[in-house]
Amino acid sequence: MTTTEAVPETRSFEADVAKLLHLMVHSVYSDKDVFLRELISNAADACEKLRYEGLSDPALLGEDGQPRITVTLDPDNRQLAIEDNGIGMSEAEMGEALGTIARSGTKAFMDRIAGAKDAEGSQLIGQFGVGFYSAFMVADKVDVVSRRAGADTAAIWSSDGLGTYTIQPTNLAEAPARGTRVLLHLKEDAASYTESFTIERTIKAQSGHVPVPIFLQEKPDAEPKQIADGAALWTRPKAEITTEEYKDFYRSVAGQYDEPALTLHYRAEGLHEYNVLAFVPETKPFDLFDPDRAGRMKLYVRRVFITDEAQILPRYLRFVRGLVDSADLPLNVSREMIQESPVLAAIQKGVSNRILSELDKLSASDSERYLKIWDNFGAVLKEGLYEDYARREQLLGLARFKTTASGDAWRSLKDYAAGLKENQTAIYYATGSDLGRLASSPQLEGFRARGIEVLLLADQVDSFWVTGMDYEGKPFKSVTQGLADLSLIPLPESETPAADASDAVNGFIAFVKTTLGDAVSDVRVSDRLTESAVCLVAPEHAMDRQLEKLLAGAGRLDATAKPVLEINPRHALIAKLSEAGEGDQALREDAAHLLFDEARIADGELPVDPRAFSARLTRVLGRGL
Repeated sequence: MTTTEAVPETRSFEADVAKLLHLMVHSVYSDKDVFLRELISNAADACEKLRYEGLSDPALLGEDGQPRITVTLDPDNRQLAIEDNGIGMSEAEMGEALGTIARSGTKAFMDRIAGAKDAEGSQLIGQFGVGFYSAFMVADKVDVVSRRAGADTAAIWSSDGLGTYTIQPTNLAEAPARGTRVLLHLKEDAASYTESFTIERTIKAQSGHVPVPIFLQEKPDAEPKQIADGAALWTRPKAEITTEEYKDFYRSVAGQYDEPALTLHYRAEGLHEYNVLAFVPETKPFDLFDPDRAGRMKLYVRRVFITDEAQILPRYLRFVRGLVDSADLPLNVSREMIQESPVLAAIQKGVSNRILSELDKLSASDSERYLKIWDNFGAVLKEGLYEDYARREQLLGLARFKTTASGDAWRSLKDYAAGLKENQTAIYYATGSDLGRLASSPQLEGFRARGIEVLLLADQVDSFWVTGMDYEGKPFKSVTQGLADLSLIPLPESETPAADASDAVNGFIAFVKTTLGDAVSDVRVSDRLTESAVCLVAPEHAMDRQLEKLLAGAGRLDATAKPVLEINPRHALIAKLSEAGEGDQALREDAAHLLFDEARIADGELPVDPRAFSARLTRVLGRGL
């Protein structure tokens, strides 16, 4: 079927893609060169995929077995074409790949880019990996002609980026013999991208590292010249690679446009040989908390791309970007079998240990740089404390915490251990969802009075990993669980030890326990309160209250433990209520329920019965007035 005979099928972009394209076309960015890096990166991936499929089906390569990318300039028509002889796409694959955004994060990208300053725009494009769509920053129209390797049909995809696109079959004479050609009809202000100097400089700066040779054709009928040799960056000696080359490679492999906070490049030799080039990003990737928690390390075998789904690193290192190129894995094995290979298992162990080791070295040599990494990825690294028992000690050494003694600074467990008080037998912590609320928790008062440092743990994973954990023989203990055991730790000399509760206070506490009944498991005198009247804690052998809330919220608990209400016998309100006589029975009953609800509110919870709480509060206020 010829182009004139074909009937183009007009389709609409998915809603998110349409919004994204609108932002692309109608926003101004300080660095539009990013589009060229993205298109060349896509072309290189297509060549690498063909190399892999060609291992099992050599006929796909035909007589043209050498991968290449050709960039063609057409100044007269203000056009730029990027063509590869890679795997290519069928008509159905083009509709799927170019009409949708497969990876999550589009909404997050649009939310951020809509409010970004001009200088941030190009960084966000790379960071959110929108790839192909960046072409519309410089083009009024984009045509994509593709022929899948081994197929006897070709198709053309066209769009002006304004909400719709067309797909139709095209004459084979107008398509590459194999692969894809992306033709950009450039905007008037993007005419400089038809200048050979501009294009050659940009490609060498941004894409000179890709493992596919790149050729530049200065006019449609000119002889192509090679401007990048396709030598894989990770196979070159470190001494020959500049910081800029590492940065450009990182941006390509990571799909981000920031700079790497840490670069790790080495060759492992011995039982297994492999090259590693890995980066820790400077900013959080958009998919950091993807529910699948999938890694983003690519696996190569002797420079042939195999898969980016091999899970080379544990899930708590999923923020690391880069690749591993093995000399030992077989090329003709399936991607599923590779995952079960003992060679890959050894690589996984070696690379994971090396990355943690490099982070440890950085924490000792440049704490400021390390703390920036921890600030971004600490919550993810702590998942390893829960999941990776073998590396728990190493991860505890890397962990940093906000504490009651640190202010805004981060503290290590080594720092904490150096400040242990006399007779202190545990490492105390408080968990929650907000650092400010944690720091003002009433349960901390007795610890603060004795100068005992408490870890403030505000990430969800914190409630899980601390269970059963210890450091240098000292267990982690929640300040909201069981007895505080503070009586063994002396107060500062300036503080006067509190007197024991009077008989009247003990009588009132017994009354509160009777009044509340099954709402609590116990009501007792508190040695952890110094300023507040009441607080709630978990029973001694029950789980921490924050963990209980998380599990209950996720539907993973059939029943929750009744809390313990602790009462400060030295508080003025408790003293007054204890002195109230039998004639104030109604007041005492209202007070008992109000104290319980007050403790719940301080814990971030609602009163047990908001309507009854309001009625009791009205009665007590009325009596007071």
